[in-house]
Amino acid sequence: MTVPTKPLPGGDELPTIGFGTWELEGETARESVETALEAGYTHIDTAEGYMNEAEIGEVIADYDRDDLFLTSKVLPKNLHYGDVIASCEESLERLGTDYLDLYLIHWPNPAISLRETLDAMATLHEEGLVRNVGVSNFSAYQLSAAQHVADVPIAVNQIEFHPWLQRPDLVEYCRETDTVVEAAAPLARTDVFEDEVVQELADEYDKSPAQIVLRWAIDRDVVVLPRSTTPDHIRANADLFDWELSEADRRRLDQRDRNQPVYDFPARDWNDDVWGIPQ
Repeated sequence: MTVPTKPLPGGDELPTIGFGTWELEGETARESVETALEAGYTHIDTAEGYMNEAEIGEVIADYDRDDLFLTSKVLPKNLHYGDVIASCEESLERLGTDYLDLYLIHWPNPAISLRETLDAMATLHEEGLVRNVGVSNFSAYQLSAAQHVADVPIAVNQIEFHPWLQRPDLVEYCRETDTVVEAAAPLARTDVFEDEVVQELADEYDKSPAQIVLRWAIDRDVVVLPRSTTPDHIRANADLFDWELSEADRRRLDQRDRNQPVYDFPARDWNDDVWGIPQ
């Protein structure tokens, strides 16, 4: 499988499809990541909050590290300078690697100085522990603030993006500032499979609904991070590059936007033990 890539500011190439690992734990995480790597994925996306880095580390130990693109994320409660450094070092230890290709602020935390967080990211970059720095779930306003105070380029903004939540203003701002858009939950956690246009196109192209949605996102110049535990689905989700949607069919999906998120809602549960901010 030959996967197109997108250039990052540090000179690295980001594969346009990665394997998402949210809510994959224990043996399920190991088996799913192994299946993905065997299917030709080289881009693995995890986070300290997913609590599966150790399992992923066990799997990737059998592969050439230079052939992989590995992303992790720091939790919003750990965005003070020293906590960012410690979180990254702990992620590296669990993953069994000397560096991350991409390290993201998982969620913005208005209770902690963004400058402090990005100063820590710059230190990690200078020390070679992190090759590229990015953010996740940032609005255009938050991203512009990060870009203003960062000493290293903000390479990526990983956001919820799928046919029912297309966020044109945010995506356009990322384009204008050379920030790669990654789609977290690119399949709307399967909700979008119910869309009648997605179903019609799946029938017309003899593809799965997931393949239709992922191909559309890639055509929109968005990096996709599908997640599955079913081996056939993992393999099919990567089978995107020897066929394409017509321009007319891409437009049909463009018209399905409902501004309907599956996880990125306006309010947050700030008290959650994993994600929250201490009072």
